[in-house]
Amino acid sequence: MEAFFETHANLVERCTAPVRRLLMDEINWNDRLIGIKGTRGVGKTTFLLQFAKEHYGARDRRCLYINMNNFYFQDRGFVGFAGEFVARGGKCLLIDQVFKQPDWSAELRRCYDLYPTLQIVFTGSSVMRLKEENAEIGGIVKSYNLRGFSFREYVNLMSGNNFPAYSLEEIISNHERIAKSILTHVNPLNYFEDYIHHGFYPFFLEQRNFSENLLKTMNMMTEVDILLIKQIELKYLSKIKQLFYKLAVNGPKAPNVSTLAQELETSRATVMNYIKFMADARLINIIYPVNEDFPKKPAKVMMHNPNLLFAIYPIQATVQEAMETFFVNSLWKDHTVNQKGKDNYYIVDGKKQFRIIDAKSEAKLRYQSDCLYARYNTETGSDNKIPLWLLGFLY
Repeated sequence: MEAFFETHANLVERCTAPVRRLLMDEINWNDRLIGIKGTRGVGKTTFLLQFAKEHYGARDRRCLYINMNNFYFQDRGFVGFAGEFVARGGKCLLIDQVFKQPDWSAELRRCYDLYPTLQIVFTGSSVMRLKEENAEIGGIVKSYNLRGFSFREYVNLMSGNNFPAYSLEEIISNHERIAKSILTHVNPLNYFEDYIHHGFYPFFLEQRNFSENLLKTMNMMTEVDILLIKQIELKYLSKIKQLFYKLAVNGPKAPNVSTLAQELETSRATVMNYIKFMADARLINIIYPVNEDFPKKPAKVMMHNPNLLFAIYPIQATVQEAMETFFVNSLWKDHTVNQKGKDNYYIVDGKKQFRIIDAKSEAKLRYQSDCLYARYNTETGSDNKIPLWLLGFLY
C-alpha cells in the first residue's frame, strides 16, 4: 500500500493540467460511484490527478490513485485493496482504466456495497455502456464524458485567456456581442487552423510527433477499445481497420453498406455493427436523417473530429469538409445533429436548420430567414449569420 501512496503523491505533485476542464464543475462530486468515459488521448488520467490535487492535495492519504495497468491487480482484483484503503482512513479511490480488470463492474458493485463510506471515481473507454450494458452498476453509477479540447479551451491555453463557455441559445441570440467581447482580447482565427489540424487532443503539447502519436492512438482505439471491450475475436481486427480506412478516404458521405460488405467479405449487419463500434470509440460520427437512428443506414459518416482528417494517407480533405467536421464535433456533446438532405445542411435538435458556408464565396447566396448560417473565414456575423469558430465555445 505504501508504494501506491508514494506513486500517487509523485503523480499528483507533477500533474500540471494545461487547461481546467469544464467537466470538473459539471460533475456532482457527492455521488459515491462516478464513471468518467472518454476516447484515448483526451486526458482522462490528467483529469483524475487534477481532481485529487484540487480536492485533496498530493499527500492527503484519504485519496488514492491506482491504475489497472498495474499487474498487482491482475492477481487479486481491487475489492480487497479498497477494503484495506478504507481501513486506513481512505475516502476516495481513483481507478484509472478500470476495464483492464476482468469482472470490473462486479468488483465495483462489491466495493459499493461493502464500503459505504468510500467514493470511487473511475475512468473507462468511450465504448463502454455503463448504464445500458452493466446490470451490476447500471442503477448506481453516474456517468460523464470527457472530450478532447474544445476550440475555446485551445484558445484559452494558447492565448492565456479564460473565456467562458456559452450555450447554443446564447450564441444564436447574442453572437455579435459575444464575438466582439472575445475579439477585444484575441483574434480566434489566429488559432483556428492549428486547432483544426492538431488542437483536439491534449497530447499535441508533448514533445513527440503529433501525427505518429495520433496514428498510434487510433490503432489503440480499434485494438483495445473496440476489440477488447466488445470482445471481438482478433482475426476480425484487420476487417475493422480496413473498413475504417475505406470510410476515411471516401470522405463524409453516405456509405454504400452493400459494397463495403462485399469488399470485406462479411455481412451488411456486421458492417453496420463495426460502424457503430467506431462511432462509440470516437473515430467517426454517424449522421442520420431526422427521426432515424441505428441500425438504419446513415445519411453521412464523417471523421469524429477534424484532426483525424490529417492523420490518414492519402485523404485530401477539402476546407468545406473540415469545417463541417468541426461543426458536427462541436455540437455533438450536448446536441443531436441530423442531415437535412443537401450536403451542407444540418438539423440540430430536430428543429434548428444550419448551413455551413464560406464567407468569402457567398456573394451569390440568397439567405433564408428560417436558416442559421455558420460561416467560416470571418471574424464576426450578423442576424442569422454566425461565425463558425464561435460554435467552438459551446464547452
